[in-house]
Amino acid sequence: MLRGWKSTMPYRRGDVVLVTFPNSDLRTFKKRPALVVQDETVQTGLRQRIVALITSNMARTGTTRITIHQASNEGQQMGLRTDSVIVIDNLATIPDRAIDKLIGSCPVMGSIDGALKLLFGLT
Repeated sequence: MLRGWKSTMPYRRGDVVLVTFPNSDLRTFKKRPALVVQDETVQTGLRQRIVALITSNMARTGTTRITIHQASNEGQQMGLRTDSVIVIDNLATIPDRAIDKLIGSCPVMGSIDGALKLLFGLT
């Protein structure tokens, strides 16, 4: 194993993780939940995952954003502490070492897939 790398757990598509997510300036970071959107069966040879931002800023709405209420079954399964928005149009490639831990699993991947199709013009 490389020095400085955490032991890699095979994070899977649909996992909700606590991660060090880059801010838009790409110089500062914030620890926050994120949704793994990359399919783990795609062998890239790289120790990284593509994730979508999850924010508590409920004003962030739109066709590529999914609202999850903390008290709902979905919010509970995802391990969210507040009402949140999954921001599909804010993706980042995160090294596995930036993932702190698994906090839940997303039960609305059908909605996520629909938002990804809109984002990439695949509809």
